[in-house]
Amino acid sequence: MNQQFTYPRLLGDIGGTNARFAWQEAEGAPLTDIATLPCADFATVLDAIREYLRAHGKAQPRWSAMGIANPITGDRVQMTNHHWSFSISEVQRDLGLDRYLLINDFTALALSLPALERAQLRQVGGGDAVPGGPIALLGAGTGLGVSGLLQTAGGQSVPLNGEGGHVTLGGVDAREDAVIAVLRRRYGHASAERALSGPGIVALYEALCELDGVAAKPMTAATITAAAQAGQDAQAVETEAVFFSLLGTVAGNLALSLGARGGVYIGGGIVPRLGDRILSSSFRSRFESKGRFQPYLASIPVFVVAAEVSPALIGAARALDVL
Repeated sequence: MNQQFTYPRLLGDIGGTNARFAWQEAEGAPLTDIATLPCADFATVLDAIREYLRAHGKAQPRWSAMGIANPITGDRVQMTNHHWSFSISEVQRDLGLDRYLLINDFTALALSLPALERAQLRQVGGGDAVPGGPIALLGAGTGLGVSGLLQTAGGQSVPLNGEGGHVTLGGVDAREDAVIAVLRRRYGHASAERALSGPGIVALYEALCELDGVAAKPMTAATITAAAQAGQDAQAVETEAVFFSLLGTVAGNLALSLGARGGVYIGGGIVPRLGDRILSSSFRSRFESKGRFQPYLASIPVFVVAAEVSPALIGAARALDVL
């Protein structure tokens, strides 16, 4: 197919809290008209898309790709962390698209990684990435996304589709075991996402307050991390510390599972927003704390994705050409 007939393209990155959209007018053109719409403001995903097109005066797109914080297992999508439910084929039909590609948001983010510049990354320890080595990706936001990127012998990048955010969370000391026991009692299954996400930060804070016998203040993830930075609340300070420790454990597990000598990347909305605080946390020591495989992990670099434009939008654009 002549690529010129696949433009203009509508791109999206749909999370449990916000939906981000962008426009690509022609092959090789930069992404423009990037906008963020709160999901709660719209009854359906179609309403959000139409509002974006209306607000930016966009004509009919020909192709569209969107990453979404959800597994894609068929035509019907029911979001895990939001109420939107829709048919992929019906959205394509209602928008009059020649092609509509919906992929997991972390699959989209994984596809963007080779296009990121070093200035868009903050390294957290380790050495140099092994060229062509497997890449691991995880990120905390409304949920916990997990993916990876493998390179074939021909140099093609192949993203991994999975739901690694729902693996069972494990502690490494008595305090973490006690916190996870509280999460298990509350949720039944204490997954990594139950602690390593926006709602997870609140759940960690409430669990620590319960264990300390103090009343939990009505705080959000943002106010908890702000209180931790200011040192204003002992349980908030410990919440952030436990968050980074557990994140290091999960990231190290993922690095071992994938043999991620090409590097581990951390995206999502939370960790990039916390800036350099990951550097003074126990994240790196916990990442490497895997017994006999500590030297193996010590060489693996970890990068926090700190790009101003949602990299998943870049990945969505690439997905239309490689998937």
